[in-house]
Parts: sequence; C-alpha cells; structure tokens
Amino acid sequence: MGSFRWIGFVATRYISKKRKDRSNSSLILAALGIFIGVLALTVILAVMNGFQLGFIESILEISSFHIRLESFPEAEKSRFMEAAALPGITVILPFLELTGIIRGNWGGQQMTVVRGLPPDALEKDAGMAKKIDMVRGSFDIHGSDSILLGVELARRLDVDVGDELSFLSVSGIFPEDASPEDSVFTVTGIFRTEFYEYDLGWAFINLDKAIVLAGKDTLSLGIKLKNRWQDQRIVTRLRELPEFNDGYTIKSWRDYNRAFFGALRTEKLLMFVLVGLIFIVVGLNIFQAQRKAVLERREEIGLLRAVGGSDRAVRLIFVWDGFFIGITGAGLGTLLGLILAFNIGVFFTVLETVVNGFIGLCNFISASLFGAGALGDAGFAFFSPTIFYIKEIPSRVIPHEVLLIFMFGFLSAVLAAWFASRKISLTRPAEVLRYE
Repeated sequence: MGSFRWIGFVATRYISKKRKDRSNSSLILAALGIFIGVLALTVILAVMNGFQLGFIESILEISSFHIRLESFPEAEKSRFMEAAALPGITVILPFLELTGIIRGNWGGQQMTVVRGLPPDALEKDAGMAKKIDMVRGSFDIHGSDSILLGVELARRLDVDVGDELSFLSVSGIFPEDASPEDSVFTVTGIFRTEFYEYDLGWAFINLDKAIVLAGKDTLSLGIKLKNRWQDQRIVTRLRELPEFNDGYTIKSWRDYNRAFFGALRTEKLLMFVLVGLIFIVVGLNIFQAQRKAVLERREEIGLLRAVGGSDRAVRLIFVWDGFFIGITGAGLGTLLGLILAFNIGVFFTVLETVVNGFIGLCNFISASLFGAGALGDAGFAFFSPTIFYIKEIPSRVIPHEVLLIFMFGFLSAVLAAWFASRKISLTRPAEVLRYE
C-alpha cells in the first residue's frame, strides 16, 4: 500500500497544473480527444439503435412475427393453435396474405400486400397494437367488406374513411362462384406505422374474406415470444410435436429477415470502426506525449531507480498519467453522451432554434442594409418531416454498448501510456546520474 502511495503522489505531481510543463497541453488535448470520441460514439450509436430497433420492431410486430407456421389447414386452426401454446409464447395469430392491385379514386392504383386478420387481432397482439397508430377511423375489420389502409397508401389512392375501392388479387386461385362485388371494400380506418414500406404498401382485411379471395383453405400462424432470442429453441420444440411432423414449414424471424438484419448489423459495425478510429489517433498522441515525458525526465527516473524504485513501480507512474487521462476523458464523455442520448430531441430543438435565429438575423440585416427580401425562411430542421419519414428522432441506449465504448476510450489511454513507458526499463541509474 505504501509503494502505491508514493507512486500516486509522484504521478499526481507530474500531471498537476502547478508544474508548468509543456507536455501538459498534449495530455489535455489527449483527454479532450477521448472525451469527444466517447461522446460522439455514444450519441451516434444511440440514434442508430433508435432507428434500427424501430425498424426491426416494426417488422417483427407487424409483418414477420417471431415464428411463422406456413400452410396449415384452416379447418384445423383451433387444434394447431392449442398445440402451439408452449411456455414462452405470448401471441398466436392466424393470418393469410394476398398480393394484388388496389384501385382508388381518380384511377389511382398501387400494388399492395393485403393481410387477412381476425377482427380481434389488436386485442390479442399488444405488440402490433403498440406499433399501429390509427390516424383516422378505427381498427375495424369485422365487416366482410372492411379494409384498413396505410396512410401513404390512402394518400396515393386519394381515398379516406368511408370511400370505396376495388382489389384485384394476383395471388391464389380466384373462386368460380365469386362475383365482382367480392373485390369491393369500404375504408374503415387509416393507420401509420412509421415504417414507410408498410404505410405505402400494406392493408388489412377480415380473415374470412381473405380466405374467400384466396380460394384456398390454408392459413399461416404467426407466433410471438416473450423473448425473441429464444426463437431457435421454440422452433425445435414445435418440430418435436406430432401435429407439426407432416412437413409443415416453420421459420423464425432470422430466416425471413436475414439480409435486412445483416445489413443493419454491418452498418453498425462499420460506424463503430470509423468513429473508433478517433481512439487510435488519440492513443498515438498519448504514446508520443508519454515517450517525450520519459525522455525529458530521465534524471528523475534515474533518481527514483537509485533510491530503490523498481522498474515496474516507475513505469506505473507514467501509466497513472494514462489512467487519469482515460478515466477523465471517457468518464465525462460517457456522462455527457448519455445526457444527450436521453434528451436527443431537446438537443436538436435547441440547435435548430440557434440555426433559425441566425437565419432570421441574416434576413433582418439583408432587409435593413440592402432592402432585399428574406434570404430564406427560418424553418430549418435537421430531420425535416418533408425529407425524413419520422416524427421525432429516436434514441435507444444499450448498456453493454455504452460500457464497451467507455472501456475502448479508457484502455486506449492506459495501453498507450504502458507501451510508451517501456524505455524506463532501459534506463541505467548510474549512467543518468554520472554527470549530475
């Protein structure tokens, strides 16, 4: 304990502001570099996680489910749903998808995925209910001619609640006894999911009507889990049940969205690597600063070695500098990064207010000095709804990623200081102090 005290004392003296040492400026810049790197990476990953997890949750809650059982007989729906009710499963929902062309007013038409659901789908599936925001009307598909449209699809077709539209299915076998009236629907609700693909290309109808339009008696079963990462275990257990041993296809969300989720994972990894280069640059800065400090203090190092300081103890003095830089820069960067990540909307609002204030000031000066009109409207927005399909900037903080970022910044400083102090072991006290 005593040896650590004198090591801490000497190291503190070295980094104290009372010592007017020119190397302090480089150490301050190094700590500032780690601070900026940790801050930037924490905020960037939080926003990226917000976007990515929002997309992933929309896909899983609305489209792919966690597990899907394909093409089981509609007549045995109850038996299959009872058999699939395993521990860990929270939602079991039958559905049927059709692909076709919806035609609205003024000749507007759009290729659309029409999913047939039970009328009480939102009551059974809280996750879907959370992701679907009814803009107008209600989630009412009790009637055989009821249809729900995405907000962008309704805009494209120029229809509103109460309007009629026609649907031409291009999937399945159209029944011989079907009449043209079977393809006419009345809009009972318009929804928004914040996922553009669904808002533009999806619609919901009654499951029984979907069966009639498809002309077949096979359905799909959507299953949601308490923990979606347990999908492989549940799939294995489902395949062991006798009801599902007749060649039925069972797939998890990883199979349906492999390419998309892989692209998101690669995007995050590349962003992590690019921003992480900041730590490499800062580490090199610390390495050079510490090497310079070792050379400048050869006499002091020799004296410490001569009075009994071990190689390792003297090295720890300089490693302590790296520890102080790392813990200060990474700690403050993580703290401020978390504050910004949890209040990202407020941050951008303040920033946009400042930018718009500057634009307004330029307009005022231009009008006063030159009599010109406004240079531009003071309505700047970083994520304008006219360009980006979002209402607000999402942010999700993942604890283990924050810890990884902190350790990355902290260890870059400590390791740089440790490698820079290797020359201490080559210092010979007798040679250093010979001419002192």
